[in-house]
Amino acid sequence: MEPDTTAESGPARSTPDTGPDGEHRSDDADDAGGADGTDGAAAGESAKAEKKKRPFWVELPILIGVALVLTIIIQSFIARVFVIPSESMEQTLHGCNGCSGDRILVDRVVYYFRDPEPGDVVVFERPDTWDADGPVTRSDNAVVAWLQDFGSQFGLAEPSNEDVVKRVIAVAGQTVECCDEQQRVLVDGKPLDEPYINRTFGPDEDQRKIEKITIAPGMLWVMGDNRNFSADSRIQGGGKANGFVPVDNVIGKARYIILPPSRWRGVGDHNPQAQSLSVPAWQVGLPAGVGIAAAWPTLWLGRRLRGVLVRGSRKRAG
Repeated sequence: MEPDTTAESGPARSTPDTGPDGEHRSDDADDAGGADGTDGAAAGESAKAEKKKRPFWVELPILIGVALVLTIIIQSFIARVFVIPSESMEQTLHGCNGCSGDRILVDRVVYYFRDPEPGDVVVFERPDTWDADGPVTRSDNAVVAWLQDFGSQFGLAEPSNEDVVKRVIAVAGQTVECCDEQQRVLVDGKPLDEPYINRTFGPDEDQRKIEKITIAPGMLWVMGDNRNFSADSRIQGGGKANGFVPVDNVIGKARYIILPPSRWRGVGDHNPQAQSLSVPAWQVGLPAGVGIAAAWPTLWLGRRLRGVLVRGSRKRAG
């Protein structure tokens, strides 16, 4: 008699799921149950998210605090707004006692990488050798002083009389004197080209005389564009070496007039020594021209080199 192999060699049969009452349980029911469970979890997470959301009155102080921190960081290390309080830089910058002076944006980053150069309009802290300009208008408390500076930008506080704006005329190692027969300032014995000055002087009103002096290392010689109405390196502290401004006192370079809207413009930095150095006009633009001419070949070579490196790495990987 041959053994019965039907159960082993026949097609496999699935055993239907049965419930407690012996009836078949459909897979669709399982699927429906799973879907209901997922929807329930999502609804629970949504409810939790709504509970975690802060009300506006809680978020507002946080937003204000973050904005203040960012403002402090930006003004301390990147850029800052200053108010022009006097007429010493007319016509370049407008200001006068009792009026609403220009608001200028001062770049603090540029002098992380280089020192001030002739022609730069700079804002700096009044040196100790300079004369005091009335009583100090800032608190000894750093936080209060910062709030006063911030408020001065909107006319809510007086501008600081310890921050001064002038134009760099000469740097360390150069000599300054005034004037030649045409009433021009001389640097290293050569007359300056100064289209920016407010020429209120003439044959009967000369520029203030300056005895020849050499600028010490780490120092600047600065003057106002409104020459006969500017208390600058010529007279501060009695003039001479007391009129120097330490490079370390420089806060930044004036870039733009941002208020009032009618005065929107950049602040020029014409180098007054350019003419005295006898540089032909075409040579002044030479670096920029070379840069533009070399830009495309440099880009093309860079792409070619990158392609060669990519192909080489693919071959090694293969």
